[in-house]
Amino acid sequence: MAQINDLSFAARDGYRLAATEFVPDGPPRAATVINSATAVPRRIYRGFATYLAERGFAVLTYDYRGVAGSRPRSLVGFPARMRDWAALDVTAAVEHMRTRWPGLPLAAVGHSFGGQAIGLLSNNNAISRILMIAAQAGYWRLFRPPENYRVLAMLNAGRLVTHAFGYTPGWTGIGEDLPKGVFLEWTKWVMSPRYFLDDPTLPELANFPHYRGALRALGIDDDPWATPAAIDLLLSAFTGTRPERIQIDPGKIGSGPIGHFGFFRPHHRDTLWRDAADWLGEDS
Repeated sequence: MAQINDLSFAARDGYRLAATEFVPDGPPRAATVINSATAVPRRIYRGFATYLAERGFAVLTYDYRGVAGSRPRSLVGFPARMRDWAALDVTAAVEHMRTRWPGLPLAAVGHSFGGQAIGLLSNNNAISRILMIAAQAGYWRLFRPPENYRVLAMLNAGRLVTHAFGYTPGWTGIGEDLPKGVFLEWTKWVMSPRYFLDDPTLPELANFPHYRGALRALGIDDDPWATPAAIDLLLSAFTGTRPERIQIDPGKIGSGPIGHFGFFRPHHRDTLWRDAADWLGEDS
């Protein structure tokens, strides 16, 4: 069983972020923070977080600023960029878990952008293990056709809607509503051949080599976004460690389609989730 409690914690600049803590009935053997994908609310990870707590982990899920439980009353005029999610929000989530569970090994699970962000953190050396799930350098040409052209059309149309509305509505196809600055920065990176890795305005790129812990990156064969080339491009920035790459064939685990989001469906409890928990707990 797991104890589940909603809470909030302060980002690096004091902005309050909505979060949920999952704690095992007995003393936890390790701590884990789950970083969400772009425009994905923390509730998507509830089943996986509960499972990890049942396996003895203290787990934190949370919403980035401007998303779901961490959105302000109005997104119009709300100042947020995608880089703020990493530098202000994810960094603070790591600090929160280090303070909340001192002495326990701390792992991070990063889904899509949630994995990308870990390289940007000034405190990523506080993490002992990173499990990346469908995390990639998101250049649109590295996506699998015809999804790459759908994404290109969605982002180009989304820019027009974003400028007109002052934020990006979820009905454009992105998921949750997004702050204007987040969507526009994300679009800029998606249009760049090395995603954010060549952004000269992003000094946090210097933090990638500081991570020296274990890193496992999972790719899914039927994921049109996190293709092997896109995953490998992101991993090339982690020069302080030797990433482990695992590519999953849904058919070989007796699964239907998994894609970019399906890892977190409960029917993977005895396959993908079990393997992930085993690996995350190797330091405990």
